[in-house]
Amino acid sequence: MGWFRENSSMVDSRRTLRRHPSAGNLSSRPALVAPDDPPVTLPPPSFPHGDDTGPARVRLGPDLDDESLIKLLGPLEGRRILDLGCGSGSSSVAMAVAGARVIAVDGSTARLTRARHAAELAEVRVEFHHGDLADLAFIRADSIDSVLASYSLAGVSDLSRVFRQVHRVLQPEGAFVLSVPHPMSLMVDWDPEIGPTPWLSRSAWDTDSTTWVVAGDEGHAQILQISSLFTTLHRSNFRVDVVAEPRPEVPTEESTSPHRDAIHDWVPPTLVMRARKLGI
Repeated sequence: MGWFRENSSMVDSRRTLRRHPSAGNLSSRPALVAPDDPPVTLPPPSFPHGDDTGPARVRLGPDLDDESLIKLLGPLEGRRILDLGCGSGSSSVAMAVAGARVIAVDGSTARLTRARHAAELAEVRVEFHHGDLADLAFIRADSIDSVLASYSLAGVSDLSRVFRQVHRVLQPEGAFVLSVPHPMSLMVDWDPEIGPTPWLSRSAWDTDSTTWVVAGDEGHAQILQISSLFTTLHRSNFRVDVVAEPRPEVPTEESTSPHRDAIHDWVPPTLVMRARKLGI
C-alpha cells in the first residue's frame, strides 16, 4: 500500500484533505491523511450489527448499492436460498419478501431471536437454524439454488470446512455470494479520542483477527486476504466469476449507516466475491 499523495487525480474537488506532517516517516505507526471532521462510527467489521437504518434489504456491506449487488444472487422468487450467518435477519426477510424460500443459519441465539422477530413483523416465513456455519447436515445435497454469506465468514477460522459444506448443498453452477471486510480497511485504525489522524495499524501480511463490540455483542473478524479466499474457493471446487471492491455510495442524511467512515473515501470497506459450484 503506497503513501497517499495529494494531487489532482486523488483529491476530491469538493473538499481538501490535509496531509499530516508525519505522513511518509519511517515510524512504527505511519500516519495517513487526516479528514477534517472525524465522525464517531461503529467498527466497520461489526457490520451489520447495531445498524437499524432503513427497511429490511439484502446488504453486502455498509453504504453499498444494494440494488446492484443483489443481482449477483440471481432470481429470488421461488428459489431456495441459504443465508449463512443471517445476523439479525435483514437479508433473510428481504429475500423472503421477494418470494424466496429462505433457510437462515447463525451461531448466536440473541441474533436469531431478533431475526425471528423481524420475520414475524414482516409476516414472512423463514426457516431458522442455530449452529455453526459448517453444520449443514440438515440440508439435502444439491438442494440450494444460491448461498449468501454477508460479513459472516470473517468470524470463521476454518473456511475450507464451510466451503465444502456449501459446495455439497448447492446445485451445480449454483451461486455462492460472499462479502467480507476488505483487508485494506482493516489495516487502518482511527480513534477520534486520540486525534484526527488515521494510521496504519498492521501490515498487509498480518492476519491476526481483530475484535469488535457493539451493544454487548462481541465478535472477531479474521483478516481474509483476497488471494486466500480465491485459493480456498478454488480448492473447494468453485469457480470465481465475480470479484468486486465496490465504492460506498455518496452519503446522505437518510442513507448513511453508522458504519460509514471517512476513510472509506480512500480504501474500500468491503470485498465481494461470487463463486459457482463445479462438479457434483
